[in-house]
Amino acid sequence: MRTATLEDEECGLTEEVLNHTDVLIWWAHCRQDRVPDKIAFWVRDAVLKGMGFIALHSAHRSKPFQLLTGTTGYLSWRIDEDREILWNVNPTHPITRGIGRYFELPHEEIYSEPFDIPKPDDLIFIGWYEGGDVFRSGCTFLRGNGKIFYFQPGHEEYPTFYDENVQTVIRNAVYWAKPEVRRDELTCYHVKKPLGTA
Repeated sequence: MRTATLEDEECGLTEEVLNHTDVLIWWAHCRQDRVPDKIAFWVRDAVLKGMGFIALHSAHRSKPFQLLTGTTGYLSWRIDEDREILWNVNPTHPITRGIGRYFELPHEEIYSEPFDIPKPDDLIFIGWYEGGDVFRSGCTFLRGNGKIFYFQPGHEEYPTFYDENVQTVIRNAVYWAKPEVRRDELTCYHVKKPLGTA
């Protein structure tokens, strides 16, 4: 395991590092625009080749997530210290192993629909806030040979990442997202004859 930050050279995410990374966990809140475009494209390409990508909290606005989903990631939000209940709507998915029907976070930044993402391959969690807002708080996407998991909790003003359920979800997501197939390069295949012809 290693850490990369915005202050590192090439954000600590050189092509060499990405080529030797099984799963990249990306937490972000602000300064998303300071990530150079070339780094975002390197991350995108690494996912397409097979690297797993876990986008936490405001990483929905990160350049790699936008490139991989093809959407803005825009949503509604506010900070009111509402309690959040995360409902496990996919209890047989490997990411929810060890998680009950729901778990609660006493305080969390409120994210609310509409959420500009493509239809997920799997919806894992729906977040409900005591103010009445709801949100697709855990979603998976398959892109190329890579797996992506978006997980909403994680505002820096609250101890969210110390929560045992949150840690379990992230740990499960790492095992789920690890590469099954890894390509050295992105390749387009040219088929000379229609499939099924002699």
